[in-house]
Amino acid sequence: MAQALRPNTVGGLFATDGKPHPLQDTLLAVTLVLGITSFVTAMFHDLHLLSSWTGLVGILTGAYGQWVSETTRERFGLILGLGAAGVGFFLGMAHGGLFGGVF
Repeated sequence: MAQALRPNTVGGLFATDGKPHPLQDTLLAVTLVLGITSFVTAMFHDLHLLSSWTGLVGILTGAYGQWVSETTRERFGLILGLGAAGVGFFLGMAHGGLFGGVF
């Protein structure tokens, strides 16, 4: 029975290798939250400061998360967060930028 000899790798949602990855999971969650926030606030012209800053921080955390990620599931979520953060960042920059209207 070959099935009895296979290890159970379904244990964690993001850890496909069966090991815990708290740093990577935290970076994934932060990147997704920042990306979604940046993407949603980019649809409103007056929220360009929030959109551009959350997008920039989301891009940076997502890039670091990609660098230290160990599983495909982590990388998949990070790419989604990075894409949303990038779109939000660039739309925020087009609407006024990081310091538009402050100085």
